[in-house]
Amino acid sequence: MLRQSTERNLAAAPAMNAAAEQCADEAMIELIGVSKVLVSGGHSTQVLNSIDLRVNAGEFLAVMGPSGSGKTTLLNLIGGLDKPTRGQVCVLGSMLDRLSRTELAEWRSSHVGYVFQFYNLIPVLSAQSNVELPLSLRRVSSAERRRRAAGALELVGLGHRMKHHPHQLSGGEQQRVAIARAFVGGPSLLLCDEPTGDLDRETGAQIMDLLRLLNAEFGKTVIMVTHDPIAAEYADRLVRLDKGVISADQSTVRGQSGRA
Repeated sequence: MLRQSTERNLAAAPAMNAAAEQCADEAMIELIGVSKVLVSGGHSTQVLNSIDLRVNAGEFLAVMGPSGSGKTTLLNLIGGLDKPTRGQVCVLGSMLDRLSRTELAEWRSSHVGYVFQFYNLIPVLSAQSNVELPLSLRRVSSAERRRRAAGALELVGLGHRMKHHPHQLSGGEQQRVAIARAFVGGPSLLLCDEPTGDLDRETGAQIMDLLRLLNAEFGKTVIMVTHDPIAAEYADRLVRLDKGVISADQSTVRGQSGRA
């Protein structure tokens, strides 16, 4: 009953107004020949090299690889935080590589939720106020923001901690607040960069259970960068990056046996 009530409280993301070119493919995410070159001090570094990747709606994808393999860069391109040097990035029907900065900001606000390793909560704000932040960028009344934030915190098991500030919460509780903030606006896509990297094993498992819930029962597409093979087991599919190229793309044991 709580989940049904909470799902009603989390409004679906509005349609984007930007005049983005539409993608021809039906995949939720389609990267075609994507390369990224970083230039610093006159030196060029090839971070990604001719990446082709398709992700369907509702997938839970884990991305693994050694440090410097391009994992976070890939996540940033999919989330519209960066643009490729070459290639096409199509997500949710929009060609991200062709959008302006303003259009990308609007697109991200409507469609993407982010979860980071170190939570990125604002210390002077309560848990509820932190969760409300994405909604403050939209035309959402203060009463509606409070209602949606309360529903999101209830879903992650922190309804009783809404007025607490980050320093009053454990690491796992702070990550739960960050997850609530990520999905409170009703995004279709959750991008997670090492979401369990700063947590102990038991707390990390709780966070992964929560991400599975959002994927399996709320239909969120999840793409997670991780160094942790145990966390990766929660995904349906595993992509491995090595020196900027995809070295493996395979279903996990969970993906082969169906969702638990």
